[in-house]
Amino acid sequence: MTEPATLGHVGGAGLDLGSLNLMLEALGDFVDAAMTPERQLDLDHEDVCPEDIVRGMSDPEQLGVQLVFIPEAYGGLDGGAFDAYRVCEAMARKDIGLATAVFATFLGSDPIVVGATEEQKLEWLGAIAEQGVVFAYGATEPGAGSDLGALTTTAVPIEGENGEITGYRINGSKQWISNGSIADYTTILANTPEGPTWFVVPKDTPGFSAGPPEDKHGLRLSNTAALTLEDVEVPRYALIGDVPGQGLVQAQQVFGYTRLMVAAFGLGGGWEALDRAIDYSKQREQGGSLLCDKQGFTHKLIVPNVVHLEAARAYIETTADDIDRGLGENGARNTEGAIAKYMATVFGNVAANDAIQAHGGYGYTRPYVVEKIKRDVRITEIYEGTSEILEMTIGRDRWQAHLKSGFRHYANLAGEMTQLHARHPQVGADVAALALHSLGVIFEACRSARLTRNQHILFRLGELAAWAETAANYCARAAALAEGTPFEKTPKRFDARATALMSKTFAREAAHKVALEGIRWVGSGADPGSPAMAALDSIPAAQIRAAQAGGIADMDAIADVLYDRA
Repeated sequence: MTEPATLGHVGGAGLDLGSLNLMLEALGDFVDAAMTPERQLDLDHEDVCPEDIVRGMSDPEQLGVQLVFIPEAYGGLDGGAFDAYRVCEAMARKDIGLATAVFATFLGSDPIVVGATEEQKLEWLGAIAEQGVVFAYGATEPGAGSDLGALTTTAVPIEGENGEITGYRINGSKQWISNGSIADYTTILANTPEGPTWFVVPKDTPGFSAGPPEDKHGLRLSNTAALTLEDVEVPRYALIGDVPGQGLVQAQQVFGYTRLMVAAFGLGGGWEALDRAIDYSKQREQGGSLLCDKQGFTHKLIVPNVVHLEAARAYIETTADDIDRGLGENGARNTEGAIAKYMATVFGNVAANDAIQAHGGYGYTRPYVVEKIKRDVRITEIYEGTSEILEMTIGRDRWQAHLKSGFRHYANLAGEMTQLHARHPQVGADVAALALHSLGVIFEACRSARLTRNQHILFRLGELAAWAETAANYCARAAALAEGTPFEKTPKRFDARATALMSKTFAREAAHKVALEGIRWVGSGADPGSPAMAALDSIPAAQIRAAQAGGIADMDAIADVLYDRA
């Protein structure tokens, strides 16, 4: 029996900035040449996946974007999480459907990267790197959704004459599988007697079939299909890692990383829609002046979305950097990945929706593309963990942190923000401290009244934790930029001054949201006159109100930056 490879996060050593920029430039050039805007709209209208483009993007002789995700030892470029985020954002700005097709191969290879034997890695990862083969990830089932522990697909051992296991017979079905109809190989999660286990199943295996492509709301350039496995027999070698029962462990190893990639889809889709709205507002006159000169337009539909998306970017980048440095349990950063995906995909959807509004009636028509982007970006709040699953993940993890810290987890983080404010008073860290302090009060009020017995309260705590922690992280990134220490591979769109304006603006919103909604949810479950209700008096409401001062002026300044008026 071959020993399985050691589990670890999938991020590689990382590309140098020059190599990353060359890949991003090549990606843009390839997609632009292969898919005109007219063809993109036609494919979307006809609900057709352009398999030629998908395979061309994977083919190392044409583009080889998959090389970024493959370790160098198996023919890849050994890209890290930061590189993967940049590539995924760039792909999403071209088309989230195409991005999903590429992501599906990357996702399908994850169990191999973290769990396969060396021999298996050389074969399957080598095939991706050298031949550009396309993979699919067969985890989701019709009755289980995101709950991998509830899968019903089975893999029964096949025994040889001497009682040794020679293979497995797989039966079951999978749903919503990206690349389902076109993949050369699919990694299938199935229950063995030892527990959930990953198998690699070639497309032409007898008994393995794909249904017709799903008729979807959006993401129509991505092939999505159901899979059926009827007495599918695979050799023992197809079992990833050669040790059954490791499937859930292997899946959990990469949640922080894979969710970061979907976060980048939300970020890229949101920014593509928003940039189109910004360009449109520079040309469209209404009531005698351009839309970009109207505060009622910019401060509702443009500026808040820029602030939100860049706050999400900062959190994505911090998490990607942490993964690349191996921080967190096994370098996974699963909760941080959940926060990154939650914030970026929610904000990406709002930005795309507002971009339609910003275009008026034109935004509702196909030629202006923003309605397509909105349909496409909608999926990012669903696949690779719904927003509700993420709220639960964040809420449960941060609830444990609150308990294990002696109820001081967020108070301690607030103290760090107060110290940061002393060094950099311009980035809004003092306001982020108010948000974190308020969140700590709310967590403790929920503990004293046992409110987390209500699932909805736990989910709302997850949402508020995501907002407060994103605000704190954004302030820290703004301070680092002011000190001249940004991430090397960060897009250089906004300077230190503009970033500080945006981090402070986001901190204001986060503090207001945490305090107001926290009071609401504690009040909805706690008894009047209880200690939990009394504890809410320690929320610094007056300071949060005072912190809103100057908000409009800062939004004016952000708008000036966006429209080159500063």
